[in-house]
Amino acid sequence: MAPRHPPRFVVRTLDDAASERRKRLVLIGGWLLSLLLVGVGTWLATSRVPSASGARVPAKQLVAENEALRQQATNLQRSAQVTDVATKELKRNLAERDEEISGLRTDLAFYSRLVGGGAQRDGLKIQGARTTAVSGAANAWNVVITLTQNARRGELVKGELKVAIEGIQGDKVTTLEGPALGQGDSSKGLPFSFKYFQQVQGSFTLPAGFRPTRMRLTADVTGDQPVVGTLSWSDTLRNDEVNDVQQ
Repeated sequence: MAPRHPPRFVVRTLDDAASERRKRLVLIGGWLLSLLLVGVGTWLATSRVPSASGARVPAKQLVAENEALRQQATNLQRSAQVTDVATKELKRNLAERDEEISGLRTDLAFYSRLVGGGAQRDGLKIQGARTTAVSGAANAWNVVITLTQNARRGELVKGELKVAIEGIQGDKVTTLEGPALGQGDSSKGLPFSFKYFQQVQGSFTLPAGFRPTRMRLTADVTGDQPVVGTLSWSDTLRNDEVNDVQQ
């Protein structure tokens, strides 16, 4: 039997040819679309995601800058603390110097009066007074009064010193002295006898509710005119002895 050869001509319809072309176009379009998607994906990946090495450099810089700022803040804080301590120490030293100067002025006025800085031979003078509260005793006070006399005079002066306290009791102005201050006989005062100076010490008690405003001192000098001096109560409470007694 003779072999069969394929036919030289194949008869196809128009519908089969069009279908074949559509399949080829679809395959080619799909391939091109896949290439396009791969290209777009690669571009997006390379443009939006930074490299690991590029991300590490700014982080190191931020850490270094943050550490530098912390160190600066620490240095400023320490500097402020040192300045504050130095300022407090300076204020304390200035206060001590002011107190020393005030004391020296007081001493200068006292000794100037004592040695006769002026040309006149002045007699007795109430130089100053200082009061302190008695510990553990309500309304009780100690008082130290300094009396001086010009050394050029060189005479013995003696007599008695009386203390009176002016103030407000209730709504009235009142003056307390003698028995009202717990000092017994009002006719007697604190005795004094000196040639150059003397500090006379005494004590008194103020009634409850009494508000002192001024102290009045009267020195009854034997054979001479009495000397009267006044000073405000607040001045008598100062640590340094008051020398501006009004006489």
